[in-house]
Amino acid sequence: MGTEIMSINQANHLLPVPSGLLQIPAVGTCGSTFTDAPTPPIYFSLVIPTYNECKNVKSIVEQLSKLLDGSIPGNYELIVVDDNSSDRTWEVALSLRAEYPQLQVMRREDERGLSTAVIRGWQAARGEVLGVIDADLQHPPETLLQLLAEIQRGADLAAASRHVAEGGVSDWSVVRRFLSRGAQTLGLIILPGVVGRVSDPMSGYFMVRRSCIAGKTMNPAGYKILIEVLGRGNIRWIGEVGYVFQERKEGESKVTWKQYIEYLRHLFILRFSRWQMGKFLRFGVVGFSGVFVNMAVLYVLRTYLKLELTRSLILAAELAIISNFLWNDLWTFGDISKRQPGMSQRFKRLLKFNTICLMGLILNVLLVNLMFNIFVMNEYFANLIAIVAVTLWNFWLNMKLSWRVTEVD
Repeated sequence: MGTEIMSINQANHLLPVPSGLLQIPAVGTCGSTFTDAPTPPIYFSLVIPTYNECKNVKSIVEQLSKLLDGSIPGNYELIVVDDNSSDRTWEVALSLRAEYPQLQVMRREDERGLSTAVIRGWQAARGEVLGVIDADLQHPPETLLQLLAEIQRGADLAAASRHVAEGGVSDWSVVRRFLSRGAQTLGLIILPGVVGRVSDPMSGYFMVRRSCIAGKTMNPAGYKILIEVLGRGNIRWIGEVGYVFQERKEGESKVTWKQYIEYLRHLFILRFSRWQMGKFLRFGVVGFSGVFVNMAVLYVLRTYLKLELTRSLILAAELAIISNFLWNDLWTFGDISKRQPGMSQRFKRLLKFNTICLMGLILNVLLVNLMFNIFVMNEYFANLIAIVAVTLWNFWLNMKLSWRVTEVD
């Protein structure tokens, strides 16, 4: 009987889990854990997403509370968002509430995932500034005060970085370092306007002003939320603080290959959301038609005009490029071409388009050789991947250079 009463009391002390769209409200006035009455906003809300972190949660809450009590006493809250851990992390966190009144606990039973846990925590938060930190003590708590100082100096977002002065990783293997840097490089290729704004886009330790992301519908994929915030928020001034990533002392690492795949998927989701998909599809159709132009011209040159192979290949490729340019100029980017009339302007666009396609051809050859010779991938599959990558490359660069579209990143 006593156990049942204790379970009911614990359930009543849990923060309700928000539902619906992943949107942050403009003002944080959620109900408290004890009453349905709204509680007033505060300055800072820090979300601590957890899953099987019962051995770490007491230490992280203790250290963070000590730091924030000395910096902004009574003007902050800590929100543990637990994904129904089998080790009952949420229950351990609830037991700390008597000692740490600024602590709130949310137990999610129907959703999973670090990124959505952070957003659900922010939806229930009251802070003007919203932050996130890992529960495993790999993010040094003392760096939090430096991040707050960046916000107080006027930054819209302050991120802890392993790749600036005083930053680093404690004891990573060569493979893990390579994967981390490789993921960042891919991000710079796929989403340069977002990933390139920070030195450590895979950081899970940062804070942002609520006003910068309020009302934005978030659509995170994977375990890193910073890229989502940068991609969808109105972020102008960014501050970065160096930190040394610590090795986990308790519990097990949750970094898996699946998370790297999810990271890549997230990059493409954000990339496509920032493009006009109609233009991209038309660009793809035109590019596909260029294959037939190339093959037809090559056939005529070789069969009827008896030209040598190399010269025929070059001429066929060039005529296909010109054909693609004309169709893109009239159809894919026709709305922009109308604002850039005249033969001289069209000729400039053609030269840029030609140069970009040549760069794409070189990139294609390099990618195929890398995947075939280094990663021992099937040559046809490698070529298919390279074609997709080069199509994305050509489309993005042509929007930026050949047909300037200032409203699209």
